[in-house]
This record gives sequence, C-alpha cells and structure tokens, in this order.
Amino acid sequence: MNSETGSNDLSNVINDNLQAQILGLTDNHIHYFAQSAPFPEKKVGIHQQMLPAFQALITKGKEVGITIEIASGFRSFERQLLIWNNKYTGKNAVKNIDGETLALAKLSSLEIIQSILLFSALPGASRHHWGCDIDIYAPNLLPKEQPLQLEAWEYEPTGPMAKLTEFLAKEAQPLGFYFPYDNYRGGVAAEPWHLSYASLANKYQQAFNISTLKRCLNETDIKGKSTITNELTNIVEQFVLNINPNNLSTATPATGATHG
Repeated sequence: MNSETGSNDLSNVINDNLQAQILGLTDNHIHYFAQSAPFPEKKVGIHQQMLPAFQALITKGKEVGITIEIASGFRSFERQLLIWNNKYTGKNAVKNIDGETLALAKLSSLEIIQSILLFSALPGASRHHWGCDIDIYAPNLLPKEQPLQLEAWEYEPTGPMAKLTEFLAKEAQPLGFYFPYDNYRGGVAAEPWHLSYASLANKYQQAFNISTLKRCLNETDIKGKSTITNELTNIVEQFVLNINPNNLSTATPATGATHG
C-alpha cells in the first residue's frame, strides 16, 4: 500500500479508475444480477471478473443441496456513508463484541468510531467497494419465518448455516476465495459469511492509498471527520489491513476466470 503518493485533489481521484473503484466512487467494474426470479428488481452487484468463480461456487453448492445467495455485495461510497452516519448519530444501533447496544452519549468520538468499525467499515475503506468481497448465506437452510441476522452464531456448528460453513471450508479456497475476517484480531469482528476473491482483493489492497482516502473523506459530510482524519493511520492499520494473512496470494483459481 502506498500511503504517501497520489492525486492532488478529489477530481483527480475520481478520474483515476482504480482509485475510484477502491473508494466506491464508481461501479464500472460491477456486474448486477437478480438472484431470485420472483423479485427481479432486487439486484446485487459483484466484480465482473469474479462472476465465473462465484457461478462455480453456486453450482457446487447446488450439488450438495445448498442454495448460495449474496446478502451484501458491492456497496457504493454513498451507501457506506449513510450506514456510517446513521450509526455515529445513534439512528442505528452500535453494538459491542458481545452484541450489546452501546450508549453513545457516554463515549468519546474515538470510542464511537472504534465501536462502529467493529462491524461496519469506514466509507472509502470498505472491501465491499471493490466488488470482489461478498457476504453470503443459504436461504434454504434458514428455518421458516426466521430472517437472516448475519451473526456469527448462525454459522457455528449448531446454527442454521452450519452446512454452508462446512461446505465453504472445503470448496471456497480451490475457487480462489478466502475469509479475510476468519477470526477477531482486535479489529473487525469475525465474519464467517464474508468471502473475498483473492486475486482481485490483493490487487485492490496493494493499491489502497491512505492519502487518497483522507482527501476523499475531507470532501464529504462524514460524522466524526476530525477524529477520523487525525486517527486515520491507526484506523487503517487496525481495521483495514488487520486481516487473515492467508490471502491465497500464490493460489491459482480453478475456474479460468480473467483476473485484473
């Protein structure tokens, strides 16, 4: 990651296609599709170059009775900013590692930011901007009338997604996927539903630029801005780069997908 060089202003950032993709400022790398025939208007997006690998994963899932769908795929900067501001202002709940709702009035700005980052990424630093990171589940494994929570217990051996977890442990890596948040490392909480397509994700992470992110954030109405910009280096180290080191950097996906 280059944290010192970059464009001189946000207009140049946006004109740099790779940086725009990293920041979530464009979706020109995204393929949108409907997952459910009854709801064709509800579309999700993933990176165009990840599509063959994801389709292969779906096919393998069907062979063992698992219907794989995406709970969250591509997410734009604007969408991530809305999530962030709603949490920072208390409109949406902010929880600790034990799932307890926090009283934000009792926390400092930095404490609020760190608490949000446990479960929600900083706008411009979300792996979902890249399109090669997805949150997945199997709707056919959910008990009737039970909505998906995207909580760790659902993917544990006694949870409804246990069969999916077992399947992914065997089938994800050969197709080029890995789990960036396989364990809690003092940054982002463990996310057993979060898959990353390694060949693309590694490229984006290498190109991630702190200075570019800082300029982008300075041009937006993000809550907690002054604290964020002052603490940005520490935030990136703890919550962006602090991931599973087994990122399959030498792996060759088995699908024949074109990589960028």
